[in-house]
Amino acid sequence: MRLEITFRYHLGTCKCRQPPGREIYRKGSISVYEVDAQDNKIYCQNMCLLAKLFLDHKTLYFDVEPFMFYALTEVDKWGAHLVGYFSKEKDSPDGNNLACILTLPPYQRKGYGKFLISFSYLLSKREGVVGSPEKPLSDLGKLSYRSYWIWIILEALCNYKGSVSIKNLSDTTGIAQVDIIQTLQTLGMVKYWKGQHVICVSPKVIEDHLASVKSIHLL
Repeated sequence: MRLEITFRYHLGTCKCRQPPGREIYRKGSISVYEVDAQDNKIYCQNMCLLAKLFLDHKTLYFDVEPFMFYALTEVDKWGAHLVGYFSKEKDSPDGNNLACILTLPPYQRKGYGKFLISFSYLLSKREGVVGSPEKPLSDLGKLSYRSYWIWIILEALCNYKGSVSIKNLSDTTGIAQVDIIQTLQTLGMVKYWKGQHVICVSPKVIEDHLASVKSIHLL
């Protein structure tokens, strides 16, 4: 819409006050809608085109039918306002639980990005599978995921008593083993010994790392 008059006319005629699809999460003023692109192709294409304004690497905006979209909204008396979204393939051969993620600029730095990442892993857990985002990640995506993975993995390690394997962590957190290994390598908490990766860290080191990492808003 190039003209304000066009926008005003749209506001007066459009009766939609929330995303199409099914509301699958509500807590306070936060709501998430699951939108099947097969049933709502135009809406999902429009979300992709909106994302293209802010994501340089965004290429998908036409062939959206193989994807599910999860729209995060803030709800008030006027309706449900789009905050951001993520998409995921309905059947990913690589086990990806997220294809594209966007938080609109006015809502950034409020924890919504981590919330969407957390939600993608929650869906994977409900499906009984381990998930990982589609790669390669953008620079901003790497920062967001690395922060999320560090917090979740450290919390899981803090709750374990005795020895723990990479597979144990993956089963507990829903994070793919390769992502766990890369994250622990970044923290200097894993070594390669006798053909396998072994976690080498003391409870004190875990507590120190947790104290230095900013808490994130999860479900």
